[in-house]
Amino acid sequence: MKKIKSALISVYSKEGIEPIIRKLNELNVIIYSTGGTFDYIKSLGIETIAVESVTSYPSILGGRVKTLHPKIFGGILGRRDLPSDLQQLQEYQIPEIDLVVVDLYPFEKTVAATDNEAEIIEKIDIGGISLIRAAAKNFNDVVIIPSADEYADLSVILNEKQGETSLADRRLLACKAFNVSSHYDSHIFNYFNKETQLSVFKQSILEQTSLRYGENPHQKAIYHGNIADYFLQLNGKEISYNNMLDIDAAIALINDFEETTFAVIKHNNACGLASRPKLIDAWKDALAADPISAFGGILICNRKVDEETAKEINQLFFEIIIAPQYENNALELLKSKKNRIILQKKDFALNHKQFKTVLNGVIAQERDAFVEKAEDLKTQTTTLPANTEITDMLFANIVVKHTKSNAIVLLKNKQLLASGVGQTSRVDALRQAIIKAKTFGFDLNGAVMASDAFFPFADCVEIAHNEGIKAVIQPGGSVRDQDSIDFCNQHQMAMVFTGHRHFKH
Repeated sequence: MKKIKSALISVYSKEGIEPIIRKLNELNVIIYSTGGTFDYIKSLGIETIAVESVTSYPSILGGRVKTLHPKIFGGILGRRDLPSDLQQLQEYQIPEIDLVVVDLYPFEKTVAATDNEAEIIEKIDIGGISLIRAAAKNFNDVVIIPSADEYADLSVILNEKQGETSLADRRLLACKAFNVSSHYDSHIFNYFNKETQLSVFKQSILEQTSLRYGENPHQKAIYHGNIADYFLQLNGKEISYNNMLDIDAAIALINDFEETTFAVIKHNNACGLASRPKLIDAWKDALAADPISAFGGILICNRKVDEETAKEINQLFFEIIIAPQYENNALELLKSKKNRIILQKKDFALNHKQFKTVLNGVIAQERDAFVEKAEDLKTQTTTLPANTEITDMLFANIVVKHTKSNAIVLLKNKQLLASGVGQTSRVDALRQAIIKAKTFGFDLNGAVMASDAFFPFADCVEIAHNEGIKAVIQPGGSVRDQDSIDFCNQHQMAMVFTGHRHFKH
């Protein structure tokens, strides 16, 4: 056990530090401090020693250099069990420092609040980060409090242990300190790397939430992030790992629609989706696509949920509903099921990069943010698509983009009729979609077909023709594209190429 006899305090924010300062004073701990912290401690009527009195140097360069001095870092890094270190501390009149308390300049908050690079650069902490690393390195002798988040740990040490710490205490705080410093440096690097674009994977997220379990009950899981940044949870149980995957897929899908749209998500894929002038109609037509799969699903829309729509929705068992707003009566109705998760979506953008762990490493890619427009379509057939077919094909192409490959989407009048999802062959995906559409009573005559990738043979367009499908949208790019084009020409079908594949795995 080691007793804290001296402390160096250098904090940007003074919030929460007063009780610690008063307790240190009560325990007769010598307090060294810097700049604004020195002024704050003096305002409390407590004695403190300015670091300038120790170093015999003033704060210089506009405050950029205050603590970077051998008389400060020697007192932190000096090894108390090494006679030669102790002799040098005495020779150069360097005071031992047993506790270092730091709160860094708010670099992340500054980046989020301004584009002024000069202001951002000045919020890169130099002295504070150096104090943290030095104190953490010498955890055998020194206690490090690297941020306000660790004030609670220090309070326990001061109030329950009267300023005494074990090696285990100090080592744990050192671990937390390097977590703080590495996180800080990662965000500085990523700020600079926005323009430099070094091919490096460096991400750091301090917030985390333990999830009930992973994909299955025997798997442990954690969400690294703060879901409160993206949603206000208005009702329901804790969000699970599988919920998180579905929510992410739902947000990515709904973000691509501007019209009033409702979607039903199951295992990351849309099993129902429709756009209509009224939300209640969008809901009814989305549900009609597959009311069986909708059971236990995730619902999402891009308009305020009204009471009329809520009454219809409430007849179905579902796990989660996501919307930008809810009418008061609608919200109270949806809250009738205590475990039902109700999320109010905040205004945020999904990260433009995506990451996955593969073979003990990480693969990274840009998010597939491309959404085709009418001018992007290249008609390949003698039969030209009608305007309504173009509208439906573009709509279907958004849905297929967000559907697991191999994927086929059948759609008519801005309503998903059925989709073939995650099949090992495109023909199987189409057949799956046809069977599902017929199961729920849809007439495929006049429907359009979207494919996430090219057709290697003409078999899919032939099957589609036999079901009454009149227009096809696909990326194109097969060496046998002409086979599909020829079949369409022979049977008065329209086909357009987008030039963009939309695989999703």
